[in-house]
Amino acid sequence: MPTIKPAARREVMDNLAQLLEVLPPHIRAELEGIDRVHELLEIVLDLGRQPEARFPDGFVYLSDDFVTREDLDYVVKRVGQFGQDNRAGIERTLHRISAIRNRNGHIIGLTCRIGRAVFGTIDIIQDVVESGRNILLLGRPGVGKTTMLREVARILADQFGKRVIVVDTSNEIAGDGDVPHPAIGHARRMQVPRVDLQARVMIEAVENHMPEVIVIDEIGTEQEAQAARTIAERGVQLVATAHGNTLDNLVLNPTLSDLVGGIQAVTLSDEEAKKRGTQKTVLERKAPPTFDVVVEIQDRDRLAIHHDVATTVDLLLRGIEPSPEVRVRSPEGTIQVQEGAPRRPPEADAPDNRFDARPPEVHGDGGGGARAFVVPRDVRSSGRDGQTPPSPSRLWGGSRPARIFPYAVSTSRLQRALASLPVPVQITQDLDSADMVLTIKGQYRKMPKRLKEAERRGVPIHVIRSNTLAQMEQFLERTFLSPEDASALMEAQRAVEQARQLARPVELSPQSAYIRKLQHELIERYNLRSTSIGEEPNRRVLVLPEEIR
Repeated sequence: MPTIKPAARREVMDNLAQLLEVLPPHIRAELEGIDRVHELLEIVLDLGRQPEARFPDGFVYLSDDFVTREDLDYVVKRVGQFGQDNRAGIERTLHRISAIRNRNGHIIGLTCRIGRAVFGTIDIIQDVVESGRNILLLGRPGVGKTTMLREVARILADQFGKRVIVVDTSNEIAGDGDVPHPAIGHARRMQVPRVDLQARVMIEAVENHMPEVIVIDEIGTEQEAQAARTIAERGVQLVATAHGNTLDNLVLNPTLSDLVGGIQAVTLSDEEAKKRGTQKTVLERKAPPTFDVVVEIQDRDRLAIHHDVATTVDLLLRGIEPSPEVRVRSPEGTIQVQEGAPRRPPEADAPDNRFDARPPEVHGDGGGGARAFVVPRDVRSSGRDGQTPPSPSRLWGGSRPARIFPYAVSTSRLQRALASLPVPVQITQDLDSADMVLTIKGQYRKMPKRLKEAERRGVPIHVIRSNTLAQMEQFLERTFLSPEDASALMEAQRAVEQARQLARPVELSPQSAYIRKLQHELIERYNLRSTSIGEEPNRRVLVLPEEIR
């Protein structure tokens, strides 16, 4: 296990004195007499029970007397206002006071959780944070997700001078009150009045305040997941936490799976299913992930990092257990890295897998991942004869690149789609020189003058459902790649993964010169090298691992 660097010095700011001041005097006196008060996690006050101080390894009673309503009222009067989530705080601190109510709405219990700003917690993932990629933190409650999120906001704002907005739903990140806690540094904080408004405030942060980074704690609803995707598509870096301990949990969570690309069921033809040895219905990833990196916080000093979420999800759906990079902070203050070893469960080759989503067509996304695309029913094309062209077959057979005229379609997204697939296409703004027109369904229904002009000239009009990157990639794949191309690219993508994990060259099946060219282009997008070996008709591509580049 190699050592990568010494850990940064860790400092703690807990503002514990402010919390003690809101507690009843007899409970406060007991706490002040405890030697381990710096390890305190929370104080529990339940009506009719003894007050408790909870530590990582257990709890102690703070009094032989039971908690009374007067004790609860004493605390409630000295903390901030409780919101709809039954949480309150203490101004300029990170402490959280959560209430338990009876059927009549009266408070009968309080959990006073100690909030600590720990400086130096992200040294273990600082290189990931500095990369500018979207990062999702996962882990069980109390493992330190919010603490790490807070430190990320401070580092990006203070050390890198970025415009950081913290969307603070329950004042968890920046504390209670109008002035944010100094633990977030120069980052700005937007408070959320109600939990159900978090998604709206996320979008408002992007539209009104021009952030470069948005920090969000606890993405937990479908609306918030959609808002996160919207933010990511606008080029803003996202750093967030979500419910779930591992990436596997997230993939299986129907509410939040969109954060990692989502999954969808696809029905294969009888021939394809027989060829693969699978059931006719398989699962595949339906979109690029919102988050590029997922960090599983296993405990405060041990993390598992999935550097390429797209590839990891595709492996999961193929029945291959992913092998994340594991980082450990040792007691001596050094950070050690352990590369995960690939493990394929015995049942992975069985037809009835837990997941089986080797997609019909898989192509590189240009960032080390893989995407599986299926053309929806309403992605259609009209030709000179007004008929829908056959699918799936490569429709462009010209000797030069096809020229596409985009109408009501984002040119920048189309350029990104072209960058992710090795297809012979150029974008033109001149309808006279266009070989085809690409537009969206809403515009095609209206048939504006420009589209009528194209139809009159006999220029094929291709229609996609919406103006999204995924729809454009699906169109390009369907129009310019045959099933043979797609199968060969899928083989190349799997070979790239094997070459990386096994650190040895991987040989592909013999292919024609055209398909070998596509495979070379795909492998190059993964930042690996390849070469062709053998003689025709058995000439084939060899994928080279990084160490022998």
